[in-house]
Amino acid sequence: MNHESLLTHFSGITTEQWLLALLALAGGWVLKQIVMSVIKRLIKLAERTQGDFDDVFLTAVRRPIGWMCFLLGLWVALTVLPLPNDPVDIDHFFFSFMKSATIFVGFWMVVRLVSGFMRSAEAKAKLNNPEVAGIIPLGRKTIVVVMWIVATLIALQNIGYSVTSLLAGIGLGGAAIALAAKDTLANFFGSIVIFVDKPFVIGDWVKVGAIEGTVEEVTLRVTRIRTFEQSLITVPNSDLTTKPIENFSRMEKRRIKFEIGVTYDTPVEKLEAAVARVRTLIAADDRLHTEPQYVFFSQFSDSSLKILVLCFTVSTDYAEYLQARHSLLMNIKREFEDLGIAFAFPTQTLYVANPLGEPTDFPPRVN
Repeated sequence: MNHESLLTHFSGITTEQWLLALLALAGGWVLKQIVMSVIKRLIKLAERTQGDFDDVFLTAVRRPIGWMCFLLGLWVALTVLPLPNDPVDIDHFFFSFMKSATIFVGFWMVVRLVSGFMRSAEAKAKLNNPEVAGIIPLGRKTIVVVMWIVATLIALQNIGYSVTSLLAGIGLGGAAIALAAKDTLANFFGSIVIFVDKPFVIGDWVKVGAIEGTVEEVTLRVTRIRTFEQSLITVPNSDLTTKPIENFSRMEKRRIKFEIGVTYDTPVEKLEAAVARVRTLIAADDRLHTEPQYVFFSQFSDSSLKILVLCFTVSTDYAEYLQARHSLLMNIKREFEDLGIAFAFPTQTLYVANPLGEPTDFPPRVN
């Protein structure tokens, strides 16, 4: 018995059939390389066009279509080979495997298409509608997870596994899973609350408890905030539903509030003139709102006469706010110096009584 007869006897497959199967595999691989190379060139041509639809589409389908070509060669190879059915049904096993692989590659292509178009939409929304831009990543990740779960269930069904029993088992263990993943579920529902209520969007300057910074990313589980020290803090979304969120980016104006203390020997006329000049300074500064503004002699404190100053800046930018406040304080200092008004500082006068009723030979001491 020659070599070819032995091979045919033990495997049931002739040399010609093996060669045809290998040729089909090689053809599938070569076709894969050719198709991916052609699509790559098309992508370069598409980059010169104005729209991004063709760029996203070709980039998403390039690799899945390439692997589809290889799977086609593998299908042909398995068709050529007369795989045995006894004692193990190898033919059924391989074809079930191929069907599952084809399903996975098909879903892979759809997932890449959905992700690609949603990323493109997110980039456009960041320029035109930042609030929508914050929702798109959550939707994209949710769709991707759901699609892969569906692909897995379909693939399991094709290889003969009972998906019904699997789902029943999941239902029985649902309570235990929910208990173990309660924090994850709380964070997930927290993310939904964030996107429904929209207390902030990506790029907003916020303060949550002791954490203050710029929102960089919102995921299904956490929100990432970049602090002004450039550290990145990860906050569970469940915390954001129970803590007050202060959003500085949504301020319509910034408040300037302080008190000026002048000495008790300041005449009433000068005190009234000082209040009038501060009001004039606020009205003359374009960086400050004319209305409302509150400048009043407010109280007699322990060591000074207090003048309350409360107004608002037009800009909410922090640097511009500081500049406007700086200019107002400097101008008030100049005006008060021009009026000859002295700023007060904490003092205390101590009067010493003589228990014998005799006159003292020292003046009261001032601390």
